[in-house]
Amino acid sequence: MNAGIIGISKYIPPKRVSNADYEKVFETSDEWIRTRTGIENRHIAETEETSDLAYNAAKQAIENAGITPQQIGMILVATVTQDQNFPSVACQIQERLGITGCAAMDISAACSGFIYATTIAKQFIESNSYDYILVVGVEKLSKIVDWTDRNTAVLFGDGASAAVIGKVSEGRGILSFELGADGTGGKHLYLNSQNHIFMNGREVFKFAVRQMGESAVNVLEKAGLTKDDCDYLVPHQANIRIMEAARERLGLPEEKMSKTIHKYGNTSAASIGISIVDDLQEGKIKDDDIVVLVGFGGGLTWGALAIKWGK
Repeated sequence: MNAGIIGISKYIPPKRVSNADYEKVFETSDEWIRTRTGIENRHIAETEETSDLAYNAAKQAIENAGITPQQIGMILVATVTQDQNFPSVACQIQERLGITGCAAMDISAACSGFIYATTIAKQFIESNSYDYILVVGVEKLSKIVDWTDRNTAVLFGDGASAAVIGKVSEGRGILSFELGADGTGGKHLYLNSQNHIFMNGREVFKFAVRQMGESAVNVLEKAGLTKDDCDYLVPHQANIRIMEAARERLGLPEEKMSKTIHKYGNTSAASIGISIVDDLQEGKIKDDDIVVLVGFGGGLTWGALAIKWGK
């Protein structure tokens, strides 16, 4: 039996910041931001820390999975914005969830983190090491944004998503995965000495357009499928033009691609999980759909999953 997602949830901090709000701060406009990125709003955590966002998403995901916290055998948190270097966010939410003794660690793969963590969870579930693993993708990017740089500050938002990974019925679940990294591209997207995000937008865009499309196709082929078998695409919500390039590579119509970037901006490791939650609520993902998740991030990293949806 394959590992799959048996419960999933999100948490978005309440403060919403619109493009119009940024017009008051930067020399920019709503039209400029929307046409280049697809972003209209994003949410900012004012008093909450990364671990708070993670905890709120995690407790709901466990409830949705129909299990108790004590049944969780491992906690994997994908983030690059921990409250502090240690203890990990995973250990912090383990304490708050009242889970004793399970393994807990953070994973640093930037925006690819949710896919990296889910792929790791798959190995432990399918080897019968654990029955259930909690995967969290969470970021408080507002604390590392350079608020003097309009080119990056308008892109990012805060949020969390969490999924419980366990065994699902035969034929369903994670069918295949692809993970990769190119360390030579690290100079194009990194945390600088001022503890701010630096991004060479042109180079990251070129990398992402190529890699997102390739990985989406590759993961289908690894599952013995073709582009025609894909029912729905959930790309990392970084830039609408990058997302559209991946959709076109798969030959999917617009309604078959998740799009939440206009609501939340780029929430890095949280974005794919957040999108899945919204899509499930809107009935866009249905049982037995072949769903492709694909992302890229600092490192430079990338990853993709092909999933036959359902428990």
